[in-house]
Amino acid sequence: MTYGADRLHEEVAYVAYHFHWPRPEILDLPHAERVRWVDEIARINTRMNEVR
Repeated sequence: MTYGADRLHEEVAYVAYHFHWPRPEILDLPHAERVRWVDEIARINTRMNEVR
């Protein structure tokens, strides 16, 4: 099974936007770790939106 290029771009853009990490550094992350960061950012955003 291959990982879709569109999904990869979404993950990289999401992490880069929120954490300001450079693209090469994000791409060097193992897939599972990158997805874990995406999930953590989503949780942070959810908590922040609930406070408002």
